[in-house]
Amino acid sequence: MDHDEVTTHSEINHSAQKYQSGPPFYGSIATPVNPDKKPPNLPPDHTHQWTVSVRGVGENDISHFIKKVQFKLHDTYANPLRTYTPVIESPPFEVSETGWGEFEIQIKIFFVPECTEKAQTLFHFLKLHPYIGDKAELELSRTQRRPVQAFIYDEIIFNEPTEAMYDLLTSRGSALIPPRARNGRGWEFTEESEASELDRLTEGIKVVQEHIKKAKETLLEKERQVAQIKAQLEKK
Repeated sequence: MDHDEVTTHSEINHSAQKYQSGPPFYGSIATPVNPDKKPPNLPPDHTHQWTVSVRGVGENDISHFIKKVQFKLHDTYANPLRTYTPVIESPPFEVSETGWGEFEIQIKIFFVPECTEKAQTLFHFLKLHPYIGDKAELELSRTQRRPVQAFIYDEIIFNEPTEAMYDLLTSRGSALIPPRARNGRGWEFTEESEASELDRLTEGIKVVQEHIKKAKETLLEKERQVAQIKAQLEKK
């Protein structure tokens, strides 16, 4: 999902004793390296610069309930297990690298002690190349070295939070999804990008349904032909 502010569902359900936290979202941005402006010490086979991150919606700080985040990169990277701790670095939780290939990144989120919840593990596939669009759009993206963005919106459910954790979660208010992307923040999740994604999904469903319809029609025609052949054989 290429991705400005998302509604945070900050409410406690006393009957179910569960709290739904304001959503973080995670993903990556990858930019092709300009051959004329290569970063110093860039390995000769590395073609892209990329950053994988866990962020709060609308740049909201989520370090009040997330203690640290571990990113497990491909084993070919030096020190593939990278840990981001907000006590040392400033949010968002992120790792930046260079490379040439796409691979799955394991993201492990550790919560603050007040949470008493186990760490949550997510998986993100690093995308370096554009895949959405017609041939002309994809070729233009490549020639112009446009950033490739892949972010996923998510929500974290805390079951039976402690009173201290509930206070932490509710002390920062709620985050709202911005209606559209702000300048220079094309990676943000917005009402506009959400609507665009839903439109693409709707179109995809229509295409699948059309294929199913045609397959059923083909199957019925084949069954009709088989029945005719059987009838002719029985007459002989």
